[in-house]
Amino acid sequence: MVHSMTAFARVENAGPYGTLSWELRSVNHRYLEPHLRLPEAFRDLEGSVREALRQALARGKVECTLRLAEEGSGKSLQVDRERAAQVVAAAEAVAALIQQPAALNPLEVLAWPGVLVADAADPQALNAAALALFEQALNELKSGRGREGAALAALLEERLVAMLAEVDNLRELVPQMLATQRQKILDRCAELQVELDPQRLEQELVMLAQKSDVAEELDRLSTHVREVRRVLKAGGAAGRRLDFLMQELNREANTLGSKAFDPRSTQAAVNLKVLIEQMREQVQNIE
Repeated sequence: MVHSMTAFARVENAGPYGTLSWELRSVNHRYLEPHLRLPEAFRDLEGSVREALRQALARGKVECTLRLAEEGSGKSLQVDRERAAQVVAAAEAVAALIQQPAALNPLEVLAWPGVLVADAADPQALNAAALALFEQALNELKSGRGREGAALAALLEERLVAMLAEVDNLRELVPQMLATQRQKILDRCAELQVELDPQRLEQELVMLAQKSDVAEELDRLSTHVREVRRVLKAGGAAGRRLDFLMQELNREANTLGSKAFDPRSTQAAVNLKVLIEQMREQVQNIE
């Protein structure tokens, strides 16, 4: 199975410490590029998260956001006396510069960040819970990428079928188009009342057939289509290989168009290029 690089996953878990939640967003990128947004208390998880991403994904820009909504009920409040003393000392130093300073309000000291704290959860247990929840979110993200990858593979297969139909139809039309071209030359000469040397006419038609011989291009298109199917079936990180095959398909379609000598072959070349471009856009989403 091939995987898309576009997906979203969100998981959360409520515990005595509060509610942990992870949001993972994945979009297209040439390489694997993680972007982590972690609260300061969870910075130690960064290495483990990056390694888990590297093991699970091959390509894509992945944004990982961790949030913790702490549970305040049932927690006793503690005063950080050292922090409070620092705040008071700083306030008294500023008061000494003022002629008639206002009295220091204890509630204002308590409101200073870091002075009043609740009982903290066990950091190791909290990190373990966050990492376990991340594994769950990562599995959900991979599942989403897999589902979208299967849908992309189905879209590519539809266009591969259409391409082979164009190739087979053109292969059958080539003899008819050469016969039509021969008749056009004969009709034009009859209209101009010009007598043609039969041997010379045959030589010109042989040269035209050689210049317009598209058998090799049609064979290569069929071969590339088979290779695309093989890569899709093999799965894994197939995006770069598929992108290369799209370039090769486009090259053969361009050559086919340059050799066109009949409106039907020109239209076939245009149809093939449209299908290839549609596939190329979809391939950009594949890991």
